[in-house]
Amino acid sequence: QVQLVESGGGLVQPGGSLRLSCAASGFTFSRYTMSWYRQAPGKERELVARIGSAGGWTNYADSVKGRFTISRDNAKNTVYLQMNSLKPEDTAVYFCNDGDILYAFGNDSWGQGTQVTVSA
Repeated sequence: QVQLVESGGGLVQPGGSLRLSCAASGFTFSRYTMSWYRQAPGKERELVARIGSAGGWTNYADSVKGRFTISRDNAKNTVYLQMNSLKPEDTAVYFCNDGDILYAFGNDSWGQGTQVTVSA
């Protein structure tokens, strides 16, 4: 059974930082590219960042480039998102997943997400 469990969200002030974690189980984690997504109320789910299966490459949405860093530890089956210089527009529920995981395991692979709120 595939599980993706996000954690690390919370309430922070503008300019603050958070580190999100996504713990994966039920599949061979090291074979898959991993992505972070976010979704704010009334908006479509947005791709935030991606990292290759061995961590050799990364990509970022323009809105977070230079502020967020995606990383992974395949020995721990965990992908991280370091979020610095946070802005109110970063407020959203953050999820980890990837298209290949969805293709292989279906929509049930989505976790509960973790809420990030950036507010003074």
